[in-house]
Amino acid sequence: MRVDEHPQGILTVSELTALVRDRLEQQFPNLWVEGEVSNLRSPSSGHLYFTLKDRQSQIRAVLFRSGAERLRFALREGLHVILRGRLTVYEPRGEYQIVLDYLEPKGIGAFQLAFEQLKEKLAREGLFDESRKRPLPFLPRRVGLVTSSSGAAIRDMLTVLRRRCPILSVLISPVPVQGEGAAPQIAEAIQALSESGEVDVMIVGRGGGSLEDLWCFNEEVVVRAIATSSVPVVSAVGHEIDFTLADFAADYRASTPSAAAAAVAPVLEDLVRALRDLWERQARALRMQIALWRRQLQPHAGALLALRLEVQRHAQRLDDVNGRLGWSLKYSLSAIRERIVAYRHALDASSPVNRIRGAWVLVPQLVKRVEQRMLGVLAVHRQMIRSLVAALDNLSPLAILGRGYSIVQTIPDGRVVRRAEEVSEGDQVRARLAEGQLVCDVRKVLPER
Repeated sequence: MRVDEHPQGILTVSELTALVRDRLEQQFPNLWVEGEVSNLRSPSSGHLYFTLKDRQSQIRAVLFRSGAERLRFALREGLHVILRGRLTVYEPRGEYQIVLDYLEPKGIGAFQLAFEQLKEKLAREGLFDESRKRPLPFLPRRVGLVTSSSGAAIRDMLTVLRRRCPILSVLISPVPVQGEGAAPQIAEAIQALSESGEVDVMIVGRGGGSLEDLWCFNEEVVVRAIATSSVPVVSAVGHEIDFTLADFAADYRASTPSAAAAAVAPVLEDLVRALRDLWERQARALRMQIALWRRQLQPHAGALLALRLEVQRHAQRLDDVNGRLGWSLKYSLSAIRERIVAYRHALDASSPVNRIRGAWVLVPQLVKRVEQRMLGVLAVHRQMIRSLVAALDNLSPLAILGRGYSIVQTIPDGRVVRRAEEVSEGDQVRARLAEGQLVCDVRKVLPER
């Protein structure tokens, strides 16, 4: 909308801001700017807000989440950057700003800066310490390969492994070695081989390429997977001049994939030759030692013959003594057995079991006598109880009531009236009979005559 098109020629703030935004976006749709990052903010939305400044001026800039996630390095305060974006206006505050679609550090590539930042971070955690490095196994049973299944690197490694040690088993975990999403798959393959327990050592790598092609081996997830592997890891990424963070975390860095294969696989023919040489040397040494002992024992041959005769005489005496000892032991055991039998008969004769069996016959008679005695005592006690019950019945007030008497009580306190003067005319009393009760009015109180 143009100013002269307004019916009144007056704009609202929103209309003016919209006009300015349209003009700026049309005039500056794509521009490159350089400056220093300051006032950097990174809220939970994932967007990045900062101020781009030089010595005289400043402008606000925003990098939305989709672009921020593609950054290879960590944006930080004071970093001098070159950026590309479009100029626009943030209408709620009326501020003009640059919306970015590309950002790189000035004087150093984004990949190189990201490399240095992550290297410094992981080095502080100790992932590159030499004390963590483990020696490679001398003769592994199986080697794991984490690499592309179609590259030249795997062919070179398999060729070297077969040539050096044909009996060595190989377990291949094929993964993409460049491009988006390659790093997580490489890390998962390393972790799976580490946890499987099926390999003694693994080689992680690929052939040569640009820094961008090798970048997945600089990703933090890959470096941490190598550092936490339970088996030694050989890094073989690119050529001899190529270095990645995987090389620093690995237990051994090989200049090429072929060199990595040579590092983990000894030459089988050399091992067999060395073992054969050791066997022959040991056999010669043993023959020489036996000959030396024979020469040393030669002067003592006569003494050995006499010693042999003496040993034979002692052996004969030993057989004689052994025979007599056996006969004596047999006789002693027979005598001991007879004494044991005699003791057993004596014990059976004085055993309390026989006395218990004899006494057990008397038990039923004693039980019957106890039962009779108890019945007699119970009969006496029953008679005593009957007498006591009869006496209690005679003394019971209820028995007296049964003979025609009654008990008089005042109302309402229930006090028993024993004398006529305890009540007055007009009072109510309760008369308790043998069966039932009566409520009576006192009409007249008669004194005792």
